[in-house]
Amino acid sequence: MLAVESPSSAHDAGLAGELPAQPKSVRDTGLSQQLIVELIAKAIFVNGKSHLPVLTTRLHLSINVLREVLEFMLAEHVVEVAWRGESDIDVQYQLTAAGRLRASAWMDRCPYVGPAPVTLEAYRAVVERQAAQVPQLCADELAAEFADDFLSPAVQRMLGAAMYAGRTVLLHGPSGSGKSVLARRLGSLQQGVIAVPHALVVGQEIVQVYDALLHRAPTPQHLRALRPSPERRSSDPRWVLCQRPVVALDADLSADMLELQPDSHSGSYRSPPQLKANNGLLIVDDLGRQRMSAADLLNRFSQARELERSQLALAGGYHFSVPCHMQLVFATSLAPEALLDASALRRIGYKIPVGPLDGASYRTLFRQQCVTMGVVFDEAALRHLIDVLHAGSGLPLLACYPREIIGRIGDFAGFLGEPARLSVAALEQAWISMFATCEPAAAAGDAIDQLQRRIA
Repeated sequence: MLAVESPSSAHDAGLAGELPAQPKSVRDTGLSQQLIVELIAKAIFVNGKSHLPVLTTRLHLSINVLREVLEFMLAEHVVEVAWRGESDIDVQYQLTAAGRLRASAWMDRCPYVGPAPVTLEAYRAVVERQAAQVPQLCADELAAEFADDFLSPAVQRMLGAAMYAGRTVLLHGPSGSGKSVLARRLGSLQQGVIAVPHALVVGQEIVQVYDALLHRAPTPQHLRALRPSPERRSSDPRWVLCQRPVVALDADLSADMLELQPDSHSGSYRSPPQLKANNGLLIVDDLGRQRMSAADLLNRFSQARELERSQLALAGGYHFSVPCHMQLVFATSLAPEALLDASALRRIGYKIPVGPLDGASYRTLFRQQCVTMGVVFDEAALRHLIDVLHAGSGLPLLACYPREIIGRIGDFAGFLGEPARLSVAALEQAWISMFATCEPAAAAGDAIDQLQRRIA
């Protein structure tokens, strides 16, 4: 996954309406005072003497909330003032001897030190509100996004209808036809932004939700489109304003990865992908190659989506439900009817074929890739590729081939210290390096002789 820019703190008036209001008291947080006491004590235990503004940054709680709890901790001799400046917030706190003993015991029980969580009830309310406010996709937006993707009008219309309705999609077609790339591009069609909590509290346990690799910061375009708040107010820093997430799962997926994962190092649970994908897009790539059956996988996700909730369990056996509002996209190179029975296929809203490109689109894509990768183009060589190599081998004009072929031409040219140039010989060399063109019984020496004859 890719690293991303830091999320917006979203404290100005334009963003405040998208995030819950900042709690002004412990009661407003929905958390128990004891939980906040433990978070403060553990933060000071780990970091030493702590300035009040630093604690607000580390715990994502307002100064008013922290002051309320710190007054209690002072009275209970858990903390003491280490230094006080001229302003009301210019205060440093440290643990007392008794406070260190308590903080050590709290660390042994739960070593989580990080942003204060939100309650499960608050999370459910925000997710439900955001799910009811999803902007609808229009035809012009889809056409603009896929203007250079060489999709047929029929495929574009099916994709647009599926995204508009929020229905489950199955992209099927030969390997290399561009299904995986297309599935991820659908994520860019999602409109609006959402609020994601750093963490949830479930009973006495912490479940981390926000993932900087998946929950991307809003773009300037997103921020311009936000509704202005009717009145200026601060937002709850326990929440992060993000683009709608795109979570992609591949053939490594197993059933246990869809459960909460205890993390002994952080003292919390890592969220499963379906929780991180709430109010976004969940992609299951290479359907049929996971370490669980395609039918079981489809059934689990489809049922959660239909019920609009997902069941999770803590290590001690406590079960709870979380909202489940996401769009599902499956991609497979296998025939749908061989992968799923008729009943399972009926649960998929749109079955969309993604096949080879037509000749004109393939030529255009090849020319574009030559420009992008700095390879000198030659029209006669491109005709040879299509009329001789593709036609002679029976290989379809798949979207994956131009970049791979041109990349290999660049590899050979770079190795020889020559400028990368499209030619019949360069194409032959790249083609043979990509595909097994000799009979299985041919010796290695025969293959080398064949290569030398074809590029001589």
